[in-house]
This record gives sequence, C-alpha cells and structure tokens, in this order.
Amino acid sequence: MPKLSAQARARKIKLLLFDVDGVLTDGKLFFVPVGSRHTEGTSSTDQSAQDQIEVKGFHAHDGVGTSLARIAGLKTGLITRRVSETVALRARDLKLNHIHQGIQDKRACFEEIVKQEGLKPEEAAFMGDDVIDLSAMRAAGLAIAVKNARAEVRKEAHYVTPHAGGDGAVRDAVEFILKAQGRWKKVLKAYLGEHSPRRSS
Repeated sequence: MPKLSAQARARKIKLLLFDVDGVLTDGKLFFVPVGSRHTEGTSSTDQSAQDQIEVKGFHAHDGVGTSLARIAGLKTGLITRRVSETVALRARDLKLNHIHQGIQDKRACFEEIVKQEGLKPEEAAFMGDDVIDLSAMRAAGLAIAVKNARAEVRKEAHYVTPHAGGDGAVRDAVEFILKAQGRWKKVLKAYLGEHSPRRSS
C-alpha cells in the first residue's frame, strides 16, 4: 500500500490537538517570585511552589489560527504534562474544546478525546515538539512537528510547520489542514467578515 501524503491525511482531519511548551509557546519557562512569606508546617518544596508563578508567552497568530479552526468547525485542544494557570487562562481565551493538563500518558488522553468526539484516529491530528509527544503523534492520523522540534520528532512527522513553536506554528497547522480540505478561502472570508467594521445605518 502506498503511503498517504500529508495533504491526503489532512483532508480527513476534524480534530487538532497539540502540546503546549514548545508548540503553543517557544518552550521557555519563566518563574516569577510573588513573595517570601514562610508558612509554618510547609516544606521548602511546597513553599517555593507557592512563592512563584509560571509565566509563558503566546503568539497572536496562533490565536487567529484557533479562531479560523472554530469557524471551520475544526475542534481544537491541548494535552500537556505540566499544570499552569497561565495555560488554563490562555486556553479559555482561545475557546479550545479540550484542555488537559498534568497528563502523563498523552497517547491515552489523545485516544480518549478522539473517542469522546466520536471520531476515528485518522480524523485527528496531534502536534508536538519533543519525544514525549511521539506516542500521541503515532496514534494520530496526521502527525505534525513544529519547525524547531527535536530531530526524532521531525523524522516521524507527516508535516513540519514553517514556523517554530510559539511563533505561529499552530496557525501553520490549521492553515495546512484547511487548505488541504479546500476550505481555506471560504473560512478566511468568513473570518474577515466577522472582524470587519460594521457600517452605520
């Protein structure tokens, strides 16, 4: 059997799931101290966690990408090992359909979401940047790697984005899928219609 092209795989996609650090962000983690109060009975490890907040940077192009996906009826979501309130806030802002943090087994989570949506694995894509993402990528109908993903990840991807993680890579993935499905121009027109100034009556 001949291998399916990335475009052929993309034509079937109805769900796009992705990692956070290194995909939705550039992978850098910033920890900002918020105080030095010590609570009696609290271990130094717990105390240090309470005395800092995690800060991440997100790209506006990815925000537009998720809006375009929503207009197209393409479901989106994230699966990440870390737990961050910053990610939760951004995910709600982007109106993602699925938000899963603190996940150790990304493949199992991917398969559960696909099942919840009533889809087949070939109708779902997973996007990653590091080896921890390979299990979910291998289960997906379309495996996507960001431009600056580790070599092992790029090697197994069906599609590699032209932009790096945190620099519009999610937008690249959405655009690639919609173009493969022949829906890009229609969705873009609908998006521009939603965001054009209303004429005064």
